[in-house]
Amino acid sequence: MQVHTGPGLAVRALWFIFVGWWLSAIAISVAYVLLITIIGIPFAFAIFNWLPAIITLRSRTELQTVELRDGVTYVSGGNVPQLPLWIRAIWFLVIGWWLGAIYLSVAWILCVIVIGLPIGLLMFNRVGAVMTLLRY
Repeated sequence: MQVHTGPGLAVRALWFIFVGWWLSAIAISVAYVLLITIIGIPFAFAIFNWLPAIITLRSRTELQTVELRDGVTYVSGGNVPQLPLWIRAIWFLVIGWWLGAIYLSVAWILCVIVIGLPIGLLMFNRVGAVMTLLRY
């Protein structure tokens, strides 16, 4: 069972057609400009986390998997152990920033050609893993 919140499909489709596809390209560009500065890095990753909402009004936490067993409801989620910050920082400085650019470009193109929208949105949801080895 999945719990849906937020705007309906028609509103989200209209948003994507008229605003989402071009606004997401601008957001990605702004985020990469912010990555140039040390102070802008947290803001850039905040923008990256908001990309699914920018392109289709769907937040990362909109869908939660709910399981019913023996009358008890279980909601997926939790803390996943992360790699040490210094390893993630080195990855980002050496590989993550350029691999992330390629990855985001492919995800955006998949979204814009509409047939690849589901795959593109999945990719947007995992940009942190590509750029900084974030574990979900």
